[in-house]
Amino acid sequence: MMRYHLMPVTAFNQNCSLIWCDQIKEAALVDPGGDARRLCLEIETFNVTITKILLTHGHLDHVGASKELAQYYGVPIIGPHSADQPLLENLPGQCKMFGVPIIDSFLPDHWLDNGEIIKVGMESYLVLHCPGHSPGHVVLWNKTSRFIIMGDVLFRNAIGRTDLPGGNAQMLMHSINNLLLRLADDIVFLPGHGPMSTIGRERYSNLFLR
Repeated sequence: MMRYHLMPVTAFNQNCSLIWCDQIKEAALVDPGGDARRLCLEIETFNVTITKILLTHGHLDHVGASKELAQYYGVPIIGPHSADQPLLENLPGQCKMFGVPIIDSFLPDHWLDNGEIIKVGMESYLVLHCPGHSPGHVVLWNKTSRFIIMGDVLFRNAIGRTDLPGGNAQMLMHSINNLLLRLADDIVFLPGHGPMSTIGRERYSNLFLR
């Protein structure tokens, strides 16, 4: 069974998540945007083994503690799609834009492609490349658990920003309409910020989708 735990981090209140396979306690850390020490202490309480760090996209609030935690746990950084390479290479510039402490540039150990399968223990996540908020944004869909790690593509009552470097409103709406809204209403998703929702709820009540 898939399990998850939310750990909002930094002043951006970004939803870093711990996901794990309950059968064998293998886990992944998704979008660790900062507060590395606090994340480590919180993760210790779950008695799981971190095997990878997964990134949905290259914005600083989703990747800030990735390199430090990858070194601490001795695990690879996986994702996002390679189209976000310029964002990761310019992390210091992103930090200057938002007036936050500098995060050193890095690249992942493995880029993700659309249709790729990521395993966390016995759980499988299908990668969907959903550009728009950023060029290389991906979402991670656990079909068995009917659960999506959404990043910053779709939110409860909102959609992702497109005014940041690499953003494209037309591409974002194409990703939402042609990839996400074709899925079933009962699929639960965890966004990069704010409360969880379902595909159906956003289909019928999200004013940005009308």
